[in-house]
Amino acid sequence: MRTVALSADGLADPALQDFTRLTDVALRRLLEPEGGLYLAESTKVIERAIRAGHRPRAVLTRAEWLPQLEPLLAPFPDVPVHVGDDAVLERLTGFHLHRGALASMHRPELPDPGDLLRDARRVVVIEDVVDHTNVGAIFRSAAGLGVDAVLVTPRCADPLYRRSVRVSMGTVLQVPWTRLPEWREAAPLLHDAGFAIAALALTDRAEDLDVLAADPPERLALVLGTEGDGLSRAALAVADRHVRIPMAHGVDSLNVAAAAALAVWAVRPR
Repeated sequence: MRTVALSADGLADPALQDFTRLTDVALRRLLEPEGGLYLAESTKVIERAIRAGHRPRAVLTRAEWLPQLEPLLAPFPDVPVHVGDDAVLERLTGFHLHRGALASMHRPELPDPGDLLRDARRVVVIEDVVDHTNVGAIFRSAAGLGVDAVLVTPRCADPLYRRSVRVSMGTVLQVPWTRLPEWREAAPLLHDAGFAIAALALTDRAEDLDVLAADPPERLALVLGTEGDGLSRAALAVADRHVRIPMAHGVDSLNVAAAAALAVWAVRPR
């Protein structure tokens, strides 16, 4: 393991650019997706990323985490491991690195949607959800409840954004996922693969989730949208069924991540 000691005088080193000003969202969008990397925070998430076949580019950590990192990074002896104290790390990143380690990882190439659908029975489609916390929470439920794949629309938040990965507890690195094209192409793709499309929406034609759960299709794609505007007209138009979760006490909806967990559990393959 190639360790490099950090000092306050050396934070302008270009080798550290993956970790510079992590609270600057505009900078992250430039350096991460466009630069072909994402950030894995904590040794657990780094381990899951490496287990998924992703390659680390650089690591930032405190000295006490080196024993945990050493076996994980043994296959990558040339990856630099930058080691510093809390003050130096916070000055570099803009936040307190309380999870001990942060790795910049090379982004894997996204698979073709058709490849993910070929052997799947249950998939979740996340349409235009821009909150990274919700995206991460949906992935965690999808992993825990046996979803075969997650598909995200072109304008959905990045599942590999640091907060999404952290909230998901690294499960975005376990559940197969990719981006869909626009609905005019995505709907035929799903239908041709044998999927019924069920949109979670409060519409006049919506049936209770209990009805869908009593006799779910063999292959089912559950579509979830933003909490404010809900699903787009295009998504509602291509859906084979509209589904609502029965509510009480005058509440009309749940947080999208909670709704995803409920719906996925209800229609799980028996």
